[in-house]
Amino acid sequence: MTGNKQQTTENSKGQLKLLSDRIHKLNQEEWDAFSKIWTPFTARRKEIITRSGERERYLYFVLDGIQRVYYHDEYGREATLVFTYAPSFGGVLDSMLNDQVSKYNYEALSKSEFLRASFSDLNDLMLRHQGVRSIIMTGVSGALAGVLERLAELQCFSSEEKFKK
Repeated sequence: MTGNKQQTTENSKGQLKLLSDRIHKLNQEEWDAFSKIWTPFTARRKEIITRSGERERYLYFVLDGIQRVYYHDEYGREATLVFTYAPSFGGVLDSMLNDQVSKYNYEALSKSEFLRASFSDLNDLMLRHQGVRSIIMTGVSGALAGVLERLAELQCFSSEEKFKK
């Protein structure tokens, strides 16, 4: 790895550490194991990161850009379920956690940068380290809260009210 790439990866992991420390402070052994499983990933604007019909194999930590998880039906209609942006976790979480085919797409709306960890590596760590499990479960709970908030907006607010929020 070149010096600049290594420095960029370390800076990215620093952002991950800031978020993880706000959720649950890991001891050094836990942090070393947790930080080791994350690798850089980029997506172009409008790139589908995870397609419906595929299994979500990664948890993404968003460093830059805006993404969405959306449903696309057989009539061509779309429903955006949630937006993700820095610093947060992203991906099609129900597919990943349940190891099932996704019903949803995960799309980069703008050029996006991430760290990503395979769910198999992450799951191994969650089984061994309570602190890692706490971070992931809190992050996933935050994503669920975002989905519920979006659902309430769609069902209760006018277009003007949604724009003002």
